[in-house]
Amino acid sequence: MTGNIAHLTLAFGLLGNSVSFMVFLAPILTFYKVYKKKSTEGFQSVPYVVGLFSSMLWIYYALLKSNVMLLITINSVGCFIETLYICFYLFYAPKKARMESLKLIVLLIVVGFGLIVVLTQFLASGVTRRVIVGWICLVFSLCVFVAPLGVLRQVIRTKSVEYMPILLSVALTLSAVMWFFYGLLLGDFNIAIPNVLGFIFGIIQIILYFVYKNKKPITNEKISSFEEKIIEMEAHKVPKTEDHKIVDIMKLDALMHYDIFPGIGIMNKNKDVLDHMHVQPQTLQNHDIEVST
Repeated sequence: MTGNIAHLTLAFGLLGNSVSFMVFLAPILTFYKVYKKKSTEGFQSVPYVVGLFSSMLWIYYALLKSNVMLLITINSVGCFIETLYICFYLFYAPKKARMESLKLIVLLIVVGFGLIVVLTQFLASGVTRRVIVGWICLVFSLCVFVAPLGVLRQVIRTKSVEYMPILLSVALTLSAVMWFFYGLLLGDFNIAIPNVLGFIFGIIQIILYFVYKNKKPITNEKISSFEEKIIEMEAHKVPKTEDHKIVDIMKLDALMHYDIFPGIGIMNKNKDVLDHMHVQPQTLQNHDIEVST
């Protein structure tokens, strides 16, 4: 019986490593776009800094326990990959984004993780230290799993799944399942409990994806409606010119010259002005000009 549990624990641990490795590789496409554009544009470094902090925290917890080598292996890989992402981000980020990222790294990795290690090393010992670090890991993991609530709210509000890739949602759900059973079989609820929440949110994301994947986003509908109203307003604003008389600009010019200089018609004898500018006074008095506006 004990042998079967050990084999199952190993199996779920290996599966958890495999799926988590795929999750760690998910942002590669994002950074490929950054590399091609030579700019991070609107991307943020927060997910990668948080991912690095989480991996470091779980490694520290695993070092205080025994028989959790698989927890150390995947989080060591996670630390390496997340560090590469952060370095890549800092290289291509504009100055302002780079400074904000460095502040976050100092605050979370240097100060936050440093304080956890120092305080637990000097203020706790043995089992107590392991329990404290385990609770810190549990609470932080719960906060990380709650983070997708913002994405779920955006999907419901906009009726668009553009920012919720289905493959990533499936991978996160599978990862939560594997690590839940791994923690359950080990009898470690610090590992198992957060992944229950991860599984629930993963299922919700998948359901929302299939509910909204074929629906037209609200933003597009609003833009289309707005454009149609603009076109309709412009059509009413510009009158049709078919029923209006087109003013002969040259005649208008001649009339204006006659009003200002009445003797200009006499100059026609010397050919100083063109024939079409020779205007008789009697025709001017009853000449109506209509200018369309």
